[in-house]
Amino acid sequence: MSKVLVTGAGGFIGSHLVERLAADGARVCAFVEYDSRGSWGWLDSADPHLLDAIEIIAGDIRDAHAVRQAMAGCDTVFHLAALIGIPYSYLAPESYVQTNVTGTLNIVQAATDLGVGHVIHTSTSEVYGTAQYVPIDEAHPLNPQSPYAATKVGADQIALSYCRSFGTPVTVLRPFNTYGPRQSARAVIPTIITQIVAAKDKGETCAVRLGATAPTRDFNFVADTVAGFVAARATNEAVGEVVNIGSNFEISVGETAALIAEIMDTEITLESADERLRPDASEVERLWCDNHRAADLLGWKPYYAGRDGFRRGLAETVAWFAPAHNRAGYRPHLYNV
Repeated sequence: MSKVLVTGAGGFIGSHLVERLAADGARVCAFVEYDSRGSWGWLDSADPHLLDAIEIIAGDIRDAHAVRQAMAGCDTVFHLAALIGIPYSYLAPESYVQTNVTGTLNIVQAATDLGVGHVIHTSTSEVYGTAQYVPIDEAHPLNPQSPYAATKVGADQIALSYCRSFGTPVTVLRPFNTYGPRQSARAVIPTIITQIVAAKDKGETCAVRLGATAPTRDFNFVADTVAGFVAARATNEAVGEVVNIGSNFEISVGETAALIAEIMDTEITLESADERLRPDASEVERLWCDNHRAADLLGWKPYYAGRDGFRRGLAETVAWFAPAHNRAGYRPHLYNV
């Protein structure tokens, strides 16, 4: 198979995508963020047999030269590298512009110059802001309510502009709230699970500290998100298009916490923590995905669909967090920005 590049390969979704592509027989070049310890992120714990088939390149998405070198000889680029934490974007917005916007510019410029066959760029449902109608289709107005979301709008538009201006074959995939094994505690589902496990380990009553619990989300299990990327690679029907990847199922944060507690056979109470609340005008109150375009253009449908599918995905996520070694890097007593 042709060679593919995955940026953000050491991250939550990126590492799952790399493993899926390698298992499918692709020649994978995994672009991970350089650090002095030589860490490959979640790929450090990947199956050694799969790693034998993966080329690891450490670099920085903000460095155009490093990006071009990594992309040489690749037919397809999956661009996932980004800063994604919303609370941290309040503190360090310039870093989000550099990573998300300039990083994406580096990707599409190099792809244009090198004649890459397909760039699959990762967006986010956060660009829609609070739903103005539901379910949210790709025609929904863009209303970024955080610096993070604003930089993702900018990145999306840079990518699409290269498709329109230079014919660069770009598809924009817009995942809704992906969850699953390896997700960091900056996201709500791992936050809930790790707090419950920590309380159970201590034999304490579990009071889960969260931000707002009324907002609704459309959670998408990571295997389904990865399947969306793989499906996008397999067709040119979505070049120049934005495609939502979501489960078409809406549930509140509070209901999600209750469902996780039920799966973990634990009684919990919910506590609102001021430091976990977004500013009022920045909180996205409602997300619910219309995924018909993904079905029509990509032939993609979520396997973990509806409430039953969500429960199955949560059960798999809880099971991954059960062994202590998988939780070694998590600090449930701290707020992960």
